[in-house]
Amino acid sequence: QVQLVESGGGLVQPGGSLRLSCAASGRTFSDYGMGWFRLAPGKEREFVAGISRGGFATIYGDAVQGRFAISRDNAENKMYLQMGGLKFEDTAVYYCAATREGLEISARAYDYWGQGTQVTVSS
Repeated sequence: QVQLVESGGGLVQPGGSLRLSCAASGRTFSDYGMGWFRLAPGKEREFVAGISRGGFATIYGDAVQGRFAISRDNAENKMYLQMGGLKFEDTAVYYCAATREGLEISARAYDYWGQGTQVTVSS
């Protein structure tokens, strides 16, 4: 089992920045590819970003490409999502997830999920 806990969400103005964190415990963190997903009211769950086990490969959803950056610190068992240029449509609950696979964009590939952290972009 892998336990995941997100933090760092909050209220931010359009154009602002926010950094989300995901703390992992349980199994060896570096054995898992990691990802961020988000769920907004009335919308389907959306892939945000993914990172490989070693952190050398990353992939982003089209909606956040160029604005968000995913990273991980395997020594600290943590993953991060640096969000910039935030827009109203970025408002959602953000979830971190772990997969036994490498770099995945499909939610079905992820085995463990956190409880989520709310990000609200509002003026």
